[in-house]
Amino acid sequence: MAKVKKAFFCTHCGHQHAQWQGQCSSCKSWNTLQEEVLEKPKNTVTWQDSSANLKAKPVRIQDVMVDATVRMSSGDVELNRVLGGGIVPGSIVLVGGEPGIGKSTLLLQVALAIKGKVVYVSGEESEQQIKLRSARVTEESSECFLLTETNTQSLLHHLGTLKPALVVIDSIQTLHSSVLDSTAGSVPQIRACTAELIQYAKNTQTPVFLVGHITKDGAIAGPKVLEHMVDTVLHFEGDRNHVYRILRAHKNRFGTTAELGIYTMAQEGLIGVSNPSALLISSESAGLSGHAIGATVEGIRPMLIEVQALVSSAVYGTPQRSSTGFDNKRLNMLLAVLEKRAGFQLGAKDVFLNLAGGIRLDDPGLDLAVMVAILSSSLDVAIPKGYTFAAEVGLSGELRNAPKMEQRMQEAAKLGFERIVVAQAVKTVPKGLEVIRLATIQELVAHLF
Repeated sequence: MAKVKKAFFCTHCGHQHAQWQGQCSSCKSWNTLQEEVLEKPKNTVTWQDSSANLKAKPVRIQDVMVDATVRMSSGDVELNRVLGGGIVPGSIVLVGGEPGIGKSTLLLQVALAIKGKVVYVSGEESEQQIKLRSARVTEESSECFLLTETNTQSLLHHLGTLKPALVVIDSIQTLHSSVLDSTAGSVPQIRACTAELIQYAKNTQTPVFLVGHITKDGAIAGPKVLEHMVDTVLHFEGDRNHVYRILRAHKNRFGTTAELGIYTMAQEGLIGVSNPSALLISSESAGLSGHAIGATVEGIRPMLIEVQALVSSAVYGTPQRSSTGFDNKRLNMLLAVLEKRAGFQLGAKDVFLNLAGGIRLDDPGLDLAVMVAILSSSLDVAIPKGYTFAAEVGLSGELRNAPKMEQRMQEAAKLGFERIVVAQAVKTVPKGLEVIRLATIQELVAHLF
């Protein structure tokens, strides 16, 4: 009887080890090695034997012909924006997110909206469950085929027969290849199944969407090499207590990663939000202290968002600094600037910051809105109605203009705001919008408070 060949794989980076050890020698993570059974090679092929069957040949880069890539519309405006204009033929898109966030619902809506034959492969749900969800979210399509299969060899056989225009795999962790003896979801199986699907997608120019589970740390389950193998990595974010869902691109070989897709979760499924500013700003917050409206830009999409702050006396010895949707380290930096440059004693105060709607943003242009909200709450003075803010704050207390100011001002004017506070004068100003130029934090305090 042939001896079973085993190896140890790191669940974090996928590096292979001959024997177990406490720390992975590649990524230096502790206690991440798992034993997996490898297939014993049936025959040995040398480079002399395989050289006669080579199909690919070296080509000069000047001789490579490049055609304009014709993207396929997904039927979803928000998904098209995040992907960079649509689905690229032959691309592999990995969609990750927490359980229940709406990954399967989003891809089922795409499968039903695509004009062409689509195969929806599910290893987690039965055909009846998918049918019930499809009847709830959108109109059914006669070109959408359901397949409850987890073996990649059988799956590729059905795909070769149907020749679909799009394939959805839900999820990659449930697939297994009969070439390997390890269980589904293990590092070798995920890597092998993904490699087979990539080969199918590239050979047939068929785009494939993969749903990926995530770990408790928020990373996509499986080896890190999985994200390197695919063309695009999308993360579906949001709190299940909020109705908003955010779709971000963490990697995109065919477009930018700065775009943002916003959805609302309703009974009929995920609905794209064309004007998020109107939903992220509450009209009831007017006249309340601790509220400020900031003008931000995600990719090419301008948005106005409500920044909420609460400053109170610290009950315990160490004051709390907590932020939701905003970088906590940057919040601490802005508080230090307020103390040093503006003379506000916040060292013994608890400071809580929140971006309305569960949105998470990293735009430095929100610095001024965050400072204004903190000052408003600390002094218990409401910001006058019609103000919005867009500027970055430096360590010396100076204000700097944020990028894409024209888009921010146009969004503010469209929503009826009368004044925008910036750091430098802007040439093009929308009609009906007054630009207030301030240079330092001291001027801001004198102007508003």
